[in-house]
Amino acid sequence: MDALDVARWQFGVTTVYHFLFVPLTIGLSVLVAILQTMWHRTGNERYLKLTKFYGKLFLINFAMGVVTGIVQEFQFGMNWSDYSRFVGDIFGAPLAIEALVAFFLESTFIGLWIFGWDRLPKRAHLASIWAAAIGTNLSAYFILAANSFMQNPVGFRINPDSGRAELTDFPAVLTNKVALITFPHTLAGSFLVAGSLIVAVGLWHVIRNRDSADTGAYRFATKFGSWVVLVASAAVLFTGDIQGKIMTDVQPMKMAAAEGLYTTESPASFSVLTVGSLDGSREVFALKIPYLLSYLGTGDPHGTVRGIDDLQAQYATQYGAGSYTPIIPVTYWSFRFMITFGLAAGAIALLVLWSQRKGRTPRSKWLLRAGLAMPVLPLLANSFGWIFTEMGRQPWIVFGEMLTRNGVSRSVSLAEVLTSFTAFTLIYATLAVIEVKLLLRYAKAGVPDVNDQPPADDTDDAERPLAFAY
Repeated sequence: MDALDVARWQFGVTTVYHFLFVPLTIGLSVLVAILQTMWHRTGNERYLKLTKFYGKLFLINFAMGVVTGIVQEFQFGMNWSDYSRFVGDIFGAPLAIEALVAFFLESTFIGLWIFGWDRLPKRAHLASIWAAAIGTNLSAYFILAANSFMQNPVGFRINPDSGRAELTDFPAVLTNKVALITFPHTLAGSFLVAGSLIVAVGLWHVIRNRDSADTGAYRFATKFGSWVVLVASAAVLFTGDIQGKIMTDVQPMKMAAAEGLYTTESPASFSVLTVGSLDGSREVFALKIPYLLSYLGTGDPHGTVRGIDDLQAQYATQYGAGSYTPIIPVTYWSFRFMITFGLAAGAIALLVLWSQRKGRTPRSKWLLRAGLAMPVLPLLANSFGWIFTEMGRQPWIVFGEMLTRNGVSRSVSLAEVLTSFTAFTLIYATLAVIEVKLLLRYAKAGVPDVNDQPPADDTDDAERPLAFAY
């Protein structure tokens, strides 16, 4: 074990941990805005209750996401200074815009939304949550544009004197074809997480508090969340299909590693289950669906999908001696776990809708257990998806341009990285306990009392004074 290994573990752990909060923040910001819009349009108190209820869960998650996200940026200069020096000219632009525009838009309007109840005009208050949601999604896009450069470098040149990558075409970075499909795929996964949380909390209250006066609000929440999950599941499959074809084009080794495909095939079969050797170097047993991989990778059932061995030989000739193959068991199983957990959440959403058909009230304890597991399933799917995305790119930190081992800080010792890794892990463990306790506490408390809210037909916004609370 050396500093490189620990630095990779530290960045992996902090990134996966941070991304537990990101999809819920992205999805809930929009869904809470939709619920408030429904209240604004109809005046139905049910929607106001749900807006405040799920809005509180959104705020808890948002605060934790901000805290954990800041740590990631510190690691670029702390453990990965050579990488930062190489891509800093390119990463700086989208990340600066994300911080100065998107994040400030998001945080400013979240503040107005929190303190603007009964102080801002209703339309202005509604606009604030939509502005916050837009800022959240813009933040995601700029960050994904930066990450997509690592997958498919575009819009740059290598300075022969400094050896640094220099930005030559910023629009090309923002319109990178990897970013253009990764963004909607990430949004779909985020709505899958947020919809699952809405279902889980609503279903718990429906089954445990069947005689409550707020049961109607919870029943609506479970149906609303279930439909969000089903639509998001379809969007994940659609965007994932396009993403697979782009991945085959720009990172053929990642697609081959995802399937454990060692030899080039035309047509290529999709591996439902493959058992490889202990070192992951060859296939021992496989259960496959003919033609499917060719279609997923190329759009043609008879298309050619290149194998690991052929790509390794090409890269060794092109980039020099060495292994250019990622860890096959990690890429193979993370890809399948991503798909399995995502589909499982959609299946549970169908069961929840079926249990409430024709006004029925669900009573099954097994359904309740499945519903409570729902938010965990898409979170696992998102996490395994990012593990596959980043591990499948290895050994490159910037595909085709910089190896991961060349990006680590040369002046940082193993002891120093271990110390920071241990400290961050303990801090994150503490934050995880706080997050879970807060979410469970407010989720169990149920929808708030809103009897003191103004009626739906309150004074027109133009006639109301604008006041801010300090």
